[in-house]
Amino acid sequence: MDAEVVPLPPDEGVVAGPEWSDDGPGETHHHSRAVPHHTEDHTPAETQDAPDQAQQDARELAARFEEEKPGRVLAGGVGFLFTGVTVAVGLLTLWQVFFPLAQGSKYYLIFFLAGVLPMVFLAYPSGVRLRRTEADAVDVDDRRGPTPVDWLLALAALVVCLYPVLPVAVGAGGGGYDAFLDRQGLLDPLDVAFGTGLLLLLLEACRRTTGWILPAVCVLFLGYGYYGGLLPQSWPVAHAGLDFAQLVDAFYNSDSGFYGTPLDVAASYIVLFTIYGAVLDLSGAGRFFVELSAAAFRRSRTAAGRTAVASGFLLGTVSGSGAATTVSIGAVTWPILRRAGYPAERAGGMLAAAGVGAILSPPTLGAAAFIIAEYLGVSYLQVLGWATVPTILYYLGILFSVEIDARRSGVRPVVIDSGSAWRLLARFGYHFLSLLVIIVVLALGASAMRAVVVATVIAAALSFLDRRHRLTPARLVAALRDGVRGVLAVSAVCAAAGIITATTTKTGLGPQAASLLISGAQAVSPEPAVVLALTAVLAAVALSLLGLAVPVTASFVIGWVIIGPALLNLGVEAPAAAMFVFYFAVLSEVSPPTALAAVAAAAVTGGRLVPTMWQTLRYALPAYLIPLAFVITPTGLGLLGIGGPGRIVTAGLVSALGVAVLAVAAGGWLPGVGPAGAPERILGAIAGLVLLWLEPLPMAIGATLAALTVAGVYVRRGAAGHAGRPAVEESVDLGEEREWDGSTRG
Repeated sequence: MDAEVVPLPPDEGVVAGPEWSDDGPGETHHHSRAVPHHTEDHTPAETQDAPDQAQQDARELAARFEEEKPGRVLAGGVGFLFTGVTVAVGLLTLWQVFFPLAQGSKYYLIFFLAGVLPMVFLAYPSGVRLRRTEADAVDVDDRRGPTPVDWLLALAALVVCLYPVLPVAVGAGGGGYDAFLDRQGLLDPLDVAFGTGLLLLLLEACRRTTGWILPAVCVLFLGYGYYGGLLPQSWPVAHAGLDFAQLVDAFYNSDSGFYGTPLDVAASYIVLFTIYGAVLDLSGAGRFFVELSAAAFRRSRTAAGRTAVASGFLLGTVSGSGAATTVSIGAVTWPILRRAGYPAERAGGMLAAAGVGAILSPPTLGAAAFIIAEYLGVSYLQVLGWATVPTILYYLGILFSVEIDARRSGVRPVVIDSGSAWRLLARFGYHFLSLLVIIVVLALGASAMRAVVVATVIAAALSFLDRRHRLTPARLVAALRDGVRGVLAVSAVCAAAGIITATTTKTGLGPQAASLLISGAQAVSPEPAVVLALTAVLAAVALSLLGLAVPVTASFVIGWVIIGPALLNLGVEAPAAAMFVFYFAVLSEVSPPTALAAVAAAAVTGGRLVPTMWQTLRYALPAYLIPLAFVITPTGLGLLGIGGPGRIVTAGLVSALGVAVLAVAAGGWLPGVGPAGAPERILGAIAGLVLLWLEPLPMAIGATLAALTVAGVYVRRGAAGHAGRPAVEESVDLGEEREWDGSTRG
């Protein structure tokens, strides 16, 4: 059968914006409107008029299924004010990189929060959710400007944020920044009042941007801090008790509260990377990455699937957002996948899994990765090194599944009508330069903040090599505005996370919870290896459940202060423990029943939601198992690039084998051989799990089982009489999955 030639959809600006909104689960309802496909059915005139609408549709769709709620479209005087404030915050951030304020980082954080928190109330309406009706209507409040209540809350946020630096004494309060710090532990009633005001405003900001769950979790921790002293002292989680003023002092005037490490990361790292992402987006890098992926695989049998996966990886290097990357690659590659014959649900699972890789892929990991660097006191370059091998294994698993599905599902070969990859690289390969600059500058010992600023300047300068995407002064202002807007929600979440960290620190909840978790594992077996394995599994389950309810950033913070100590107490190295918590916090993006990236993918493809979620889970399976490998054995540290070359190579190769046999077990097909029956699939699943235990004996057993799996498939092939034919006829019914118009198969 001749391969069908499929053109790439036109460049319509649908690459996701630089959202770092891993900050709160959205609703799990299926949204039937997909991003416009702009296939051959469109006339030239329609295609000409489509870009603005396509860009709006794609960005709105990304926001709907991102972990934050969509914001207002601000225009007129309000839009001008918003642009002015966000640009000022962006410039302050850039200034802080090279000329830090003499009063210290907390002083800078006060002004940063004073800039972004009022903008949250102007940019995000007070409505709980967008109405998802058949007509795709939205609340009127989402389209009109801020209400008087919004302006009042914005003004209140400005006042309570700036109160610590108020130079005028007000009774026993005020008096300037130094006087405020001197009152730590002895807050004046006025301090408590302003701190309470900031507490309430942050909870409301989180509700507006992420929904009710995170504020409820914060209130739960607040209640534990206040009422925990009433618990029976024989209970492991009981503490001496704190009054409300003590709690507000911990939140408002300590290094672990509102102005703690999470907000410091948002104000120092994340905002700079969102600005960098905005500059790359406006310079045309996103479209280049997609076209390069298409050109690289345009003549392969699995060109459509490989293009989607490669696009997800390349866009993920600059995005840091799972659902937004899913929408971006889906808008361009779903028409190609559909023409190749992919069922909507399988294509959606592939797109979602590839998109979530954005949070796992260097050099711009998710927001929690920067918190890891701060918590462990290491350079961001080290965190990138730890993430490299797991990222390779993650995408390797997806590619294995793509190859398996292409053969098992009878996907038709297509030739993507795109230019030569070498020609594209020669003309637009400069887009990679700024990414390389980040790595080089980090390797030279500079901070991540300076590295990304240098990369941003270079990306802006290189944009003039393409006259369509030159970053004129107006477009630079837009990049600053979009970059800061992209961090509004995560800043509110990071500040609110201070409620959790401060309460945990003041009450000693972390060590108590760790002791409780370890005791539960020891009740099953006193054997240290078994205790560690059970603790890791329990921790993985707890983190996965936690991630279903709260944003990724908050999930990581809670997981680190509650579960991290348990892993550390059992001898797990700090890098492995931190990356373990990070991975399972991120995996909420693909974990049913929320699975935000899968919801976004289903909206793009029009597929059924629940099957799309399960397909996503199958594609992302390695991401659930690899973190277990690097905490349960010392050899597993090789997956983080820690140890000698022998350990790293051994861990990588054995884990790659494990990923491969798990893909065969999940997909039911061995590429190049034929279908795998139930016995081979069960054997392969056992082999993959055993290979995660990176010790000599388990590795030998796992390799033997993997070999038996392959042998079993060969025997089945021989019994069938020819390649690809099962010994007992297997019906692969994809009819339920194919929900698009039947004409697309013609």
